[in-house]
Amino acid sequence: MFNENSALVQSWVRLVKAGTYQREQVPALSNLQEMVYAVLDQET
Repeated sequence: MFNENSALVQSWVRLVKAGTYQREQVPALSNLQEMVYAVLDQET
């Protein structure tokens, strides 16, 4: 459902990077967690 370019994925990536939320707090909504984790892991 979601991919790396989805607005919701990018929003969560920004929130986690900013420290507003922890990585573990990304909601388990469809494949949202998986995509957010993938983007974060690519950038580190």
